[in-house]
Amino acid sequence: MSDLKSKFLDVYAVLKSELLNDPDFEFTDDSRQWVDKMLDYNVPGGKLNRGLSVIDSYSLLNDGRELTSEEIFQASALGWCIEWLQAYFLVLDDIMDNSHTRRGQPCWYKLPKVGMIAVNDGILLRNHITRILKNHFRAKPYYVDLLDLFNEVEFQTASGQMIDLITTLVGEKDLSKYSLPIHRRIVQYKTAYYSFYLPVACALLMAGDNLDKHVDVKNILIEMGIYFQVQDDYLDCFADPEVLGKIGTDIQDFKCSWLVVKALELCNEEQKKLLYENYGKDNPECIAKIKALYNDLKLEEVFLEYEKKSYEKLTSSIAAHPSKAVQAVLHSFLGKIYKRQK
Repeated sequence: MSDLKSKFLDVYAVLKSELLNDPDFEFTDDSRQWVDKMLDYNVPGGKLNRGLSVIDSYSLLNDGRELTSEEIFQASALGWCIEWLQAYFLVLDDIMDNSHTRRGQPCWYKLPKVGMIAVNDGILLRNHITRILKNHFRAKPYYVDLLDLFNEVEFQTASGQMIDLITTLVGEKDLSKYSLPIHRRIVQYKTAYYSFYLPVACALLMAGDNLDKHVDVKNILIEMGIYFQVQDDYLDCFADPEVLGKIGTDIQDFKCSWLVVKALELCNEEQKKLLYENYGKDNPECIAKIKALYNDLKLEEVFLEYEKKSYEKLTSSIAAHPSKAVQAVLHSFLGKIYKRQK
């Protein structure tokens, strides 16, 4: 895997070099240095799971045979398009959320010389995706399908972000807006499409498949993405920060978390009053009261039951798929997230 990751990072260097020498724009030294630094700061810094899973999925769709260097390059290029998409979302997301840090360093817009230039950088990151696709896939029969796919998933993600923003308006903290269907809808559109469906859809297109024939695969991956986010919500509160690598802040950030939605569903009137009075306050006493309430409501057990049922439902859906290669792709995704600790 480390060998694959180093090959993947080599492709990043190639794509970046092409973008910094794009013939459709006359770069000055300053502008080239700016984009160079901006890309290095925002694109390759994460775990790269989404990007790497395009290569992984494409290999499994080809029954695990050894891929040619050209296939590895193309699957990597598509993987990087997803990482670029993620960078574009996160750069703008951090501004909207007024966040301070991302991946253990200051958010891009928080750097002294950046500020609101980050908005334009976000737009540039989005435009880089279509440049990469044009440079490497224009001659492919599935080129238009790739463009459609990225456009569609971007639309779904931005729409999910909108629901999240208008539901969690900081100025008017209103827990009555939070419910399981709203949580599900935010997660489905904001996270599941681009994190779970998009990498597999890229691999399917590369393998010559028609996405319209794989609606069942999309549905399974969306369910997986929702399960993944529920895990995230659970870990934010219950995981050891040392293992998780960060201190959870969903309670004080007034997040529409699965835990608070479940708490609202299960609590009595007195507990509901406690929730309304303390949720979303950046005060250690208020946070402790919410955590104590979560324990009283046995949310850890509720989550473990949810996890068990989700896993059973997903494995039976995967087993029902007619293609063994597609089953392998789906099992690979599920295996990476089931019972994860971080």
